[in-house]
Amino acid sequence: MTAPRLSDLPAGARGTVIGLRAEGSPDPQLLHRLSELGFLPGEPVQLLRRGPGGREPLAVQIGETFFALRRVEAQCVEVNVEGLPA
Repeated sequence: MTAPRLSDLPAGARGTVIGLRAEGSPDPQLLHRLSELGFLPGEPVQLLRRGPGGREPLAVQIGETFFALRRVEAQCVEVNVEGLPA
């Protein structure tokens, strides 16, 4: 069973970053960029809300910092959702 992705969470959901994984990502630097932004294992993360119609951008909080991510970026972030087993 694979870990849920940040892009799959409902608005308001909280969790912890497990790791980063790009499957078919068009940008080879994407994982590097996400790690530089603070999406590192053990960091608390929350999907705050989605753009119009439940789409992009996704407003997220990682630690104390807020970001707007594209769906393709959020799909690379594996999370352990609070209340669910890893």
